[in-house]
Amino acid sequence: MKEAIILAGGLGTRLRSVVSDVPKVMAPVAGKPFLHFIIQKLINEQVSRIILAVGYKHEVIKEFIDGSSYNAEFIFSIENEPLGTGGGIKLALDACTQENVFIINGDSFFNCDLEHLMEQHLHQNADISMALKRMKKFERYGTVTLIENRISAFNEKRFCEQGLINAGVYVLKSKVLNQITLPRIFSLEKDVFEKQTSTLRILGFIYNAYFIDIGIPEDYEKSQVDFAL
Repeated sequence: MKEAIILAGGLGTRLRSVVSDVPKVMAPVAGKPFLHFIIQKLINEQVSRIILAVGYKHEVIKEFIDGSSYNAEFIFSIENEPLGTGGGIKLALDACTQENVFIINGDSFFNCDLEHLMEQHLHQNADISMALKRMKKFERYGTVTLIENRISAFNEKRFCEQGLINAGVYVLKSKVLNQITLPRIFSLEKDVFEKQTSTLRILGFIYNAYFIDIGIPEDYEKSQVDFAL
């Protein structure tokens, strides 16, 4: 059985001009919540147990899931206060049963090969495996330095002619966060990825696949066209 945690607690602050009063994952895209496309991608890749890490207005998400007919089991991990991306994942891991779990950002969609990512994660005995996307002429994202599939550094956001970005899809050893001293509220990106490159085996794999991040109005509007096709 494959399990995945979807980070679905985002407020969508930068989308308030076009989407209001719902969690970011529930922003309507081509007539359906953006969350629908993430769930369908996971189910298509045989993920049968999905943990939703939720917080802000989680009742809206629960109502949507309760009224759906997806062929998967859903569990809600509810943050009573914002715990950061890392804290939210650590709480959601309490509901997981597998030794290795997919982690999916709820505000982006990357159509990478999840089966291949898991196979490489297991074969190369990684602590964390990350799906990477090669981008050109961008400044919204930080980049990673990759040496023979091992990520040696995470670089700050700045304008880049080209580079590899973290596309928000990971495989995580479910016990790895318990092996590090972390605060209760923490960032997966800042407190784990950036600070643990020398102590954890963090691998990256490049996929030439469709990617979109709906975090800003321009790309949110683009998603309306892309997902209607």
